[in-house]
Amino acid sequence: QLQLVESGGGLVQPGGSLRLSCAASGFTLDYYAIGWFRQAPGKEREGVSCISSSDGSTYYADSVKGRFTISRDNAKNTVYLQMNSLKPEDTAVYYCAADSQAMCAQYDYWGQGTQVTVSS
Repeated sequence: QLQLVESGGGLVQPGGSLRLSCAASGFTLDYYAIGWFRQAPGKEREGVSCISSSDGSTYYADSVKGRFTISRDNAKNTVYLQMNSLKPEDTAVYYCAADSQAMCAQYDYWGQGTQVTVSS
């Protein structure tokens, strides 16, 4: 069974950090582009970041550029999202997704999500 599982969410104060993990089972992430998305209550889902499978190119939404870092560890079949300098507006459910075309464009598999809450 092909599955993505996110972890690492939680409650953090403004200015704090969290590292989200996206672990794959049933398939190898090496050949997939992996994207992170988030959805806040009452808002549409938005793309946060993506990392390609070929040359490791990374992409970020303007709202997180300079604060978030995406990386992948193919040996662990896991992609990470390091989130620093968190703001209340980063509060959302965060999802990872895998794109078999490796283009950070159309995603075939999605995880269940992990809640991130930034609040004092």
